[in-house]
Amino acid sequence: MVRPLGQDRPQRTNLIRRLLDRTTLRATPYRDAVAASVDPSDRLDALTAPIRHQVAGTFRRVLSGGADLPEPADVASWFGDRGDDPGLFGPDSVAWQVHGELATLIGGLRALLLQTLHPLAMAGVAQHSAFREDPFGRLHRTGTFIATTVYGRTPDAERAIASVRRIHERVRGTAPDGRPYAASDPHLVTFVHVTEVDSFLVSHQRYAAARLGPAAADRYVDEMAVICRRLGGEDPPTDAVGVAAWLDAVRPELRLTADARRAVWFLLNPPIPLYARPAYAVATSAAVGLLPTWAQRMLWLPSVPPVDVVAVRPAMRSMLAVLGWALGAAPHKEAARRRTR
Repeated sequence: MVRPLGQDRPQRTNLIRRLLDRTTLRATPYRDAVAASVDPSDRLDALTAPIRHQVAGTFRRVLSGGADLPEPADVASWFGDRGDDPGLFGPDSVAWQVHGELATLIGGLRALLLQTLHPLAMAGVAQHSAFREDPFGRLHRTGTFIATTVYGRTPDAERAIASVRRIHERVRGTAPDGRPYAASDPHLVTFVHVTEVDSFLVSHQRYAAARLGPAAADRYVDEMAVICRRLGGEDPPTDAVGVAAWLDAVRPELRLTADARRAVWFLLNPPIPLYARPAYAVATSAAVGLLPTWAQRMLWLPSVPPVDVVAVRPAMRSMLAVLGWALGAAPHKEAARRRTR
């Protein structure tokens, strides 16, 4: 039976009193006054704040590999101060909508798995990064770059792009198959860009609160192509159909190398605390389930559709809901929005 609004308030007040019994508010008159006057939802929020803080802190520590991450207040100051510059896209962009969702975490994992299949891109990672010691470092750096270019002021976004281009100029060498590679190669820049945009879009469509319509999805791809061009990419796709066609055209270049196998193993089995491994297993299963079937086969990571639908997707959505409750609104997005009002 549906109760009229407010009918359950006495029961909620009694719950507050029982909760207060376990706190330091032992004086009965004061305790009863608080329970009667404070809105139960506010009091429950206060009581669950330590839990939210613990969940959020644990998540940040695992993602950073134990390194210190900036506090949300610091992030807000970086993205919110200094004028009303909307940045490269602005608050009405689809990019702001997509990258304000936690679903991009799954997209980031999917992109890393997909990128291992390009022998030249993988050779650069294997020879110029410390992914074995810091398996989440690349994911974290990618997230920081995306946040800055999507939500930061235009000068901040331009500095981030220029910094990445300088790094790319230094990443060059010879792949195990004898071919030379350079991270600044326009084709490789575009490959990395397309795998990321495709992954963020696919993860958003499955795990975000609201799916994008076809026009919005195309607009997202078109917006993100701006970053690819500024990074030195060549002719990035500007709609969702173009992304699918680009990936289909690049498939003959892809294969599973020894470097790729090692990278995938570290992505699936990172050195994280034991208590975080069940949740991480759900996240990696969700990422694998989002890969194209041909990529799953090349990586020897088959996804069983019934298991994905019945177990992985509900578990992943529940995890994202808990993380959203613990982390709150994305600080960079909220700060950028306040800046542009």
